[in-house]
Amino acid sequence: MTANVRVKYSGKVNRRIQILRAAEKLMHSRGLTGVTTRQISREVGCSEAALYFHFKGRLELLLAMLEESLPDMLGPLETLRASAGRGSPHRNLAKALRGMFNFHRRVLPATGGLFAEPELLRVYRGSLARQGKGPHLSMAILADYIATEQRLGRIDSAVDGKLASYLFTSASFFRAFMEQFLGRPVHPSWDQFVKQLVPAIAPQTS
Repeated sequence: MTANVRVKYSGKVNRRIQILRAAEKLMHSRGLTGVTTRQISREVGCSEAALYFHFKGRLELLLAMLEESLPDMLGPLETLRASAGRGSPHRNLAKALRGMFNFHRRVLPATGGLFAEPELLRVYRGSLARQGKGPHLSMAILADYIATEQRLGRIDSAVDGKLASYLFTSASFFRAFMEQFLGRPVHPSWDQFVKQLVPAIAPQTS
């Protein structure tokens, strides 16, 4: 059988990465609960036994896929933190929001499916806790950025930074949800959405 997902590493196929890429592809087309080791092996073009050489079972395989295949949202937010005091706060927040939105749009199929897989959700929570990761960290970076800009007199001091971080995160997540649910881009356009959203949540000082 010819493999549908081919990943080369150092001149040869890296079977472990190949398996993870196949699992991610199937997750997006079938949903997390619909991903089985049999389907993954067919997608890769190998036996199920070959999967168990790299992973103890479906749970370990899916956990590895979530940990290694999904993007990290902290990158755009670390850039935001480094931009405090430079450029326009609204432009800085708009760039960070774009990164958050791209992250939410990609991870929604996995995070939604997690709630139908209680055991996987439990071990994934434990994995995030051990690695010091989670959505609360992203919101903390947003809140810290807003607080820094407030100290510099660039964002209105009346803004509640923690509440603003919730509002930015929830707005990004829900827009991504709407696009996934409807299967098409939503209105207003992204640029118009951000143009209205950012000053409404975190107005700059005049």
